[in-house]
Amino acid sequence: MPDVLLLNGPNLGILGRREPEIYGTDTLADIERAVGEEVAARGWRVVAVQHDCEGALVRTVQEHYDTVGAIVNPGALMIAGWSLRDALANYPRPWMEVHLSNVWARESFRHDSVLAPLASGIIVGLGSLGYRLAARALVATVD
Repeated sequence: MPDVLLLNGPNLGILGRREPEIYGTDTLADIERAVGEEVAARGWRVVAVQHDCEGALVRTVQEHYDTVGAIVNPGALMIAGWSLRDALANYPRPWMEVHLSNVWARESFRHDSVLAPLASGIIVGLGSLGYRLAARALVATVD
């Protein structure tokens, strides 16, 4: 059964408790379940990984080249996660960048992503629904 990589960066392991007025009340487990529901009809499983350490995220990408695609919320690593960027540049499948909040409606330092130019698509500001939409986009994109 093919796998989809669901990769979440720093501070996303505490979703549901982390500034719910910005990030919502859904937990990472809720999001993982929702993505699983979206890709199940295609016969895909979700491999969900969350790390607060950029090096661990890089290793995860490198160990999952065999997945059909990825959904990546890099968190603040979107701003200066250069080693994560390099790992995703070498990832051989389509991947979607997701952010729960509208990063362009927030502090100016959040307005640039070093990863976005490499992504197959980007979804921001739709809360946890953004992950479902990214999963639908992967289903539609992958042959």
